[in-house]
Amino acid sequence: MKIFAIADLHLSFDERVKKPMDIYGGQWVNHTGRVKENWEETITKDDIVLIPGDISWALKKEEAMADLEWIHKLPGRKVITKGNHDLWWTGIGKLNKLYEDMTFLQNDFYNAGGIAVCGSRGWICPGSDEFGLHDRKIYERELMRLEFSLSAAQRAGFKRIIGMLHYPPTNDKMQKSGFTELFSRYGAEKVVYGHLHGQEGHKNGYKGVMNGVEYSLVSLDYLKCRPLQIALIEEEKK
Repeated sequence: MKIFAIADLHLSFDERVKKPMDIYGGQWVNHTGRVKENWEETITKDDIVLIPGDISWALKKEEAMADLEWIHKLPGRKVITKGNHDLWWTGIGKLNKLYEDMTFLQNDFYNAGGIAVCGSRGWICPGSDEFGLHDRKIYERELMRLEFSLSAAQRAGFKRIIGMLHYPPTNDKMQKSGFTELFSRYGAEKVVYGHLHGQEGHKNGYKGVMNGVEYSLVSLDYLKCRPLQIALIEEEKK
């Protein structure tokens, strides 16, 4: 079994949602067709795909259903966290009743073959030029949500952890944050995140190892519409 990741699908299949991505050019031209092709070539029904946020442009859950159905029909088990544009996201309990192959993650963890997948949306980190008092409140709330997730995995006895955020775990100066501190303290192996787009935006995301944790940017345009394999889980011999 393999674990893959890709963020920022930015879907809008419902005819009520007018948000074509082709207008941005580059990797966004026919991005859904290319993601689908690469996904089906690479991922099997036994694999797991982490999707850290910005799933749909919909404003309401009923408008997002066409996008969720599209994801549901792709191979593999999907683990999804919220992004800043996922305004349709309401009621984690109801979301987790929609599909057997899709888990919406919030304040908890997902058991990926003995590896705990933990995460939250994240937020702008202190030290960013645009970070203000309003951001401080949201940032601290997201830290709490991430620790809920990590501590739940720890209490359940998991020794291996993979993290997922929508926002980058550092500011654009690549400085440590509350998010990086939590991932290090709880012994995460790897963390994936999205949110950053375009060549200039991609430069603002930390990529590499910090305090023993490997961080990877997995936004759709950075990956050129191809999910990134981040782990291989060997099945135990019976």
